[in-house]
Amino acid sequence: MTIRFTPRAAVAAAAMALTMSSAFAENVKIAFIDPLSGPFGPVGINLLNSWQYAVELANKNRWAGDNTFEIVPFDNKANPQETATLLKGAVDKGFRYVIQGNGSGAAFALLDALDKHNTRNPGKEVVYLNHAAVDPDLTNSKCSFWHFRFDTNIDQKMDAMTTFMAEDKTVKKVYIFGQDYAFGHQVSRYTKDYLKRKRSDIEIVGDDLHPIGQVKDFAPYVAKIKAAGADTVITGNWGTDLVLFMKAAKDYGLSAKINTLYAATLGVPPTMGPDGAGRVRQISAWHANTPGLLSAEVATGQKSKFKEDLILAAPYAGMAVLAAGIKKAGTTDPTKVALAMEDVEVQALNGTVRMRRSDHQLQQAQYVSVWAKVDGQSVKYDQEGTGYGWKTEKAFDIKAGEQPTSCQMKRPAS
Repeated sequence: MTIRFTPRAAVAAAAMALTMSSAFAENVKIAFIDPLSGPFGPVGINLLNSWQYAVELANKNRWAGDNTFEIVPFDNKANPQETATLLKGAVDKGFRYVIQGNGSGAAFALLDALDKHNTRNPGKEVVYLNHAAVDPDLTNSKCSFWHFRFDTNIDQKMDAMTTFMAEDKTVKKVYIFGQDYAFGHQVSRYTKDYLKRKRSDIEIVGDDLHPIGQVKDFAPYVAKIKAAGADTVITGNWGTDLVLFMKAAKDYGLSAKINTLYAATLGVPPTMGPDGAGRVRQISAWHANTPGLLSAEVATGQKSKFKEDLILAAPYAGMAVLAAGIKKAGTTDPTKVALAMEDVEVQALNGTVRMRRSDHQLQQAQYVSVWAKVDGQSVKYDQEGTGYGWKTEKAFDIKAGEQPTSCQMKRPAS
């Protein structure tokens, strides 16, 4: 028998295909669990806005085909216990994707709870997108198939920063200063290890940790740094702890160079002002004056929409990788999407980035930049209306940031 495919049949088939396509398109709800109040609330809100803007771009430009995304915020107040509780509530409400990043302590609590849930509830797995919790153990000894990190980890950051410091012959006496939790301890450890290897003549004249989010006056710490004769301070402080430290450094005349990981975070730029020019540096995967086709467009787009600066590239990369995984997998099922995200390459704000399969650590470029006055050339965009912004002093390409991993990941059958 010969079957004739008539024009009417073709129209019917096309209509059926469109109906089926629409039926399988989903609105993917993602739980955002980070501090939205308290001392670290401003940073959390800024990153929430960055994810929201990335979602807007993903939906508008159909990064995941007909599938759309929606971010739902939950305030964990930077508390690990609260994080685990909020995760359970989100999972009970049907969320299959979760975002977190501010605080490695909260990250470990979330990952532990998520791993247990996924083991006990096959078919209801949840994927964790990490934008800022950078403890190396998260992609080494504690690595998980369900966890994907979109910021560079401390090992990568400190390798790059100490390479820059080792090349600066004016660096002779270094003071390490940070917050007293896992992250601060890791910054201290990697700074000492790398400097000993790269510039054994550099003297560590101090190594102080303070309670996270509790110190109101950093003047005594500044006095200790000055008394130690440090020419360079390196700090992993972020949020209010960095704002208040920078204020004390300015008020009490600390002339040492200050090398940071998060000087671009909300509130820090206006605190530094002109005083930080040529003296404060940061290591980051991106800043607003990074060359790139997407940098200016996305940064100015977020600023126009939310009236605040884009400070971290990870949300854009996170959405791009997740959308690429969904499109590649042809489904929003978390297990299949996670498998599809492995080794995905996408164009991000800092060029081509790749999600490494072995440990789920994003591989990307990094930049050491210095706080400098806007000049319309190397510094076109300022931060928080200060007239100052970030100027690249040294760029590390994607290969330079690669680090070995000890991850022994248990991966589900593909």
